[in-house]
Amino acid sequence: MTGSNTYVPPKVWTWDAKNGGEFASINRPIAGPTHDKALPIGKHPLQLYSLATPNGVKVTVMLEELLAAGHDAEYDAWLIRIGDGDQFGSGFVDVNPNSKIPALMDHGTGSRVFESGAILLYLAEKFGAFLPKDPAARVEAMNWLFWLQGSAPYMGGGFGHFYAYAPEKFEYPINRFAMEAKRQLDVLDRRLGEVQFLSGADYTIADIATAPWYGRMVQGGAYDAGEFLDVGIYKNVIRWADEVMSRPAYQRGAMVNRTFGPPEGQLHERHDAEDFDTQTQDKIGTDTT
Repeated sequence: MTGSNTYVPPKVWTWDAKNGGEFASINRPIAGPTHDKALPIGKHPLQLYSLATPNGVKVTVMLEELLAAGHDAEYDAWLIRIGDGDQFGSGFVDVNPNSKIPALMDHGTGSRVFESGAILLYLAEKFGAFLPKDPAARVEAMNWLFWLQGSAPYMGGGFGHFYAYAPEKFEYPINRFAMEAKRQLDVLDRRLGEVQFLSGADYTIADIATAPWYGRMVQGGAYDAGEFLDVGIYKNVIRWADEVMSRPAYQRGAMVNRTFGPPEGQLHERHDAEDFDTQTQDKIGTDTT
């Protein structure tokens, strides 16, 4: 890879997998399946195919919150190992033609749902939960949900990529995306200095969507960048993150489809609530990839 001062873009860009860095195996410039592989189907109408990245955690937390609130939202969660290319299997592509986790099949309605924000909205409307009925509060929740969907790529694909994952460190993109990450944290901090939750008084899908990204960041769990971004100054975000991420349903949801960290915090697949209480090594494994 050439340096930032010497690289001259060619007239026509061509893909070179060697320049993909850590994620070369999961990115390519075309869509569609690379192999035939049917997806497993469990016993519940809701079938989730995912991995415990921040976008995946959004959905498992939502499902666990629904169950905790008494809704009939039982689900099977199947592990998609993106490093192995599971997302390019024909069955997964049928559910999400964009080949990104998470993806949801609702066999009760025959609906496929992809994009994490769309899944949260679908489940909120399906079960009538975690989306305020008051029109003003509902609009505010939607404002912040879509703010997150548009902002998080700057945090992950922008700051996180160039700071933590790029094969070489370049000052310009790190500075550019660090500035944007801190601006976004300041946006949240100012909002959460006014209200308890993002939409106001209600805990909603906006909070569920945002905590795995920005809550994790201010708690020091993202990209090992807490000191670099001086996250301790965002006191209101920290207060909110501590409240949201200490919820039992959040903590259960964060375990599902998790393949890294302490083994006791991993639940590779989830098919019943009892799975959390009856973890054995054959279920949770010790994979830290």
